[in-house]
Formats: sequence, structure tokens, C-alpha cells
Amino acid sequence: MEVRPARPTDIPNILSLIRQKARFDGCLESLRTKATDIEAAFFSDTPKAKALLAVKGDQVFGIATYYDIYSTFIAKPGIWLDDLFVDQNRRKTGAGIALMKRLCEIAVATGCGRIDWIVATDNRRGRDFYESIGATIFETVRHSRLDETAIHQLARS
Repeated sequence: MEVRPARPTDIPNILSLIRQKARFDGCLESLRTKATDIEAAFFSDTPKAKALLAVKGDQVFGIATYYDIYSTFIAKPGIWLDDLFVDQNRRKTGAGIALMKRLCEIAVATGCGRIDWIVATDNRRGRDFYESIGATIFETVRHSRLDETAIHQLARS
């Protein structure tokens, strides 16, 4: 198994893994991304996000998507892990740890002070995995979001 940065030729595999993650998360109906969206977000002249892939031979079976953040509290950059997903047939093979290890190597190389992400409260296996690699799971904060409609409404007010 190898963990490597995604390439434009990986777009179909990226879409497949994102679709699998949306299904796993129970929100497949909210998935709107298309190949052109992935291309623009990850491979344009001004990428908005990056992706690491877990591969063996020509099989792509794991993904970590992420982007840069900054913490004013610690005065250091960080990484926001947006999605971490391993195909259900490849779980417990070390792919999740390998993806997180590579992300940590990137964080060290770029002077990051932290990596943040969200894990669902009912995702016990995910929570156990993250705790096993040293993550702190905060129970006292709540994820907040303005969706696109709310953004436009507030911007116009």
C-alpha cells in the first residue's frame, strides 16, 4: 500500500470514494459534486483543497481530503481534515492510519500546530479509531453551519 497525493487522473476514484462516504454518512441525497467540481477544487491553478489517496497497484481505496487553516489562538497554521474514508472492504488494513500519518508528516513539514476535523457522535468505530491515534474528541462544542441559502440571505440583509 502507498499513500500519495491525488492526480487529475484520479478524479473518477475520488468521486467514487466521496460517494461511498456520503452513503456511509447517510447523506447520499445531499451529494452534488461532479468531476468538474473536483477538478476545479483540487487541480486548478488556485486549488481550494488537497487529497491523499491510499492505493495498491491500480486500486484506490482510501482518501483524505484537507485544506489549510490558521489558528489565532496558537498563532500557527493548521490542517482541516474534511473527509477521511477507507472502502469498507479495506478497513483494518492500516490504510486509515497510513493516511493520517502522511497528513501528520505534511503538518510537521509545513509548521502546523494542529489538525482538526469533525466525527459524528454516533460513529463509534470512527471515534475509537481517532482516539487510538491520539486525538482529543471535544464533546462540549457544537458544529455550526450557514448553508448557501442562509449565506445569501445574510449577505443581502
